[in-house]
Amino acid sequence: MSLLKTLTPELSLILQNDIPVLHLKHSIGTAQIALQGAQLLSWQPKGSSQDVLWLSEIEPFELGTAIRGGVPICYPWFGGAKQPPHGTARIRLWQLSHYDLAKDKVRLEFSLFSDLNIIEAKVEMVFTDKCHITFTHYGEQPAQVALHSYFNVGNITQVEVSNLPETCFNALTQQQENVPSPRSITENVDCIYSAEKTQNQIVDKALNRTIGLHHHNASQLVLWNPWHKPTSAMSGQAYQHMLCLETARIDHLLEYGESVGVEICVNG
Repeated sequence: MSLLKTLTPELSLILQNDIPVLHLKHSIGTAQIALQGAQLLSWQPKGSSQDVLWLSEIEPFELGTAIRGGVPICYPWFGGAKQPPHGTARIRLWQLSHYDLAKDKVRLEFSLFSDLNIIEAKVEMVFTDKCHITFTHYGEQPAQVALHSYFNVGNITQVEVSNLPETCFNALTQQQENVPSPRSITENVDCIYSAEKTQNQIVDKALNRTIGLHHHNASQLVLWNPWHKPTSAMSGQAYQHMLCLETARIDHLLEYGESVGVEICVNG
């Protein structure tokens, strides 16, 4: 890692292998955001002994390759129907277009521009004792988006996700299924829920904490853990310490100027 630029005493740009990463060290806590994908990689609020987010310990940080962990932004499409999978936004360089640092609040804004320098999307991150991520779509065509959040957990077998619906679309079996709520993870899970319940909790008994999520303007939530399935840029045991719960607009496309977001808080 090498220092590219110091923006303020609390905010600096570091080159991590090929990728510039913004480092925030502030009285409210710390965060790291890759300019590739405007991807939040790490968030540790003041008083928290563990990072809220999971990042692969074998991530190579190669330009043009999606980063495994944090909060990738899947846009303007979700899934593998088109190439590259989960859209182009997570493998393109965004610009830090605005930053505002106060005593008890930090606001960062990232913008994605076309080759003609026309705005396509913005991401706003606000850090207090909570983290609030808001994505806004400025593309000409309606688009899908998912905030593909990877959460750091102590042991996946001691995690419970509460306040999910009792039905979901299982992407592995391609069927609508009845599922328990609260839900424990004991196998490969890739499920799409409707987002009629806008608040969920990831209860982590191993780390003795609860991660609370409040989804804004989402139409779907995606729950994912690969279990033993080999997954790129993940070690064989990494699934034991991560869980994805994503804030998404998959079926209900985003129109020009429309936003979707998530607020994350931690207790314990």
